[in-house]
Amino acid sequence: MTLKYATKLENPATDYLAHLSIDCVVFGFHDNQLKVLLLKSKYLDEWSLPGGFVMHSETVEQAARRTLEERTGATDIFMQQFRVFSNPERKNPIFQKENMLKANLKMNNFDWLNQRFVSIGFYALVEFSKVDAAPDIYSEECVWKNVDQVGRLMMDHNQILTDALETLRLQLRHQPIGYNLLPNKFTMPELQKLYETILGRELDRRNFQRKILSYKIVKRLPERRTGVAYKAPYLYRFDLEEYNKALREGLSGDW
Repeated sequence: MTLKYATKLENPATDYLAHLSIDCVVFGFHDNQLKVLLLKSKYLDEWSLPGGFVMHSETVEQAARRTLEERTGATDIFMQQFRVFSNPERKNPIFQKENMLKANLKMNNFDWLNQRFVSIGFYALVEFSKVDAAPDIYSEECVWKNVDQVGRLMMDHNQILTDALETLRLQLRHQPIGYNLLPNKFTMPELQKLYETILGRELDRRNFQRKILSYKIVKRLPERRTGVAYKAPYLYRFDLEEYNKALREGLSGDW
């Protein structure tokens, strides 16, 4: 994959705040699977979450949005800050001078990267088809992986992913998660599968449909899904006004 986005790091100390970084857990939904965007290191056999640093001239939120837009090619991304990761032993062992030189990165101060970083975690929800994923200057690949097939990530990134997924579950009743992960038109089975994947358990089909319809957050369209093996299900669309109203009050009851 061609590297489309690169951050100038010849002298990062003049551009970025010391000891502060951003880690982004980017969720997408495709083929009835909840997926997360991961990067593969150029010079070590490690995978990681997308991340970056905070410029002197920007807020933490602006840094996160810049990082997300650079990695996904998408704008107007739904994102939420969810936790600060500040273990005293937290620093990246791959940021050594020899590794930077292998990656052909020119820097005046390699020690700037080889320090403890407190990282602010954000999770983001993106519509899978609108993402044009691209690696950063440390990476050779940027790909989607199913959340249950991630494997070992560098540093504490597995913990960051676990915490982001737990936050997603807790906020399922109060954030427009379905609206940001599903395409404009979707079927009820697709919506149920999204909820099941996030919650990590199966849901009763009739109860789920009755619950969703009782919230009045979706509208059934006259169209049906084409190209399916069985009876074509109706397509639905979120009623965003009703959805936001319901979320302010909180979606009540168990799924």
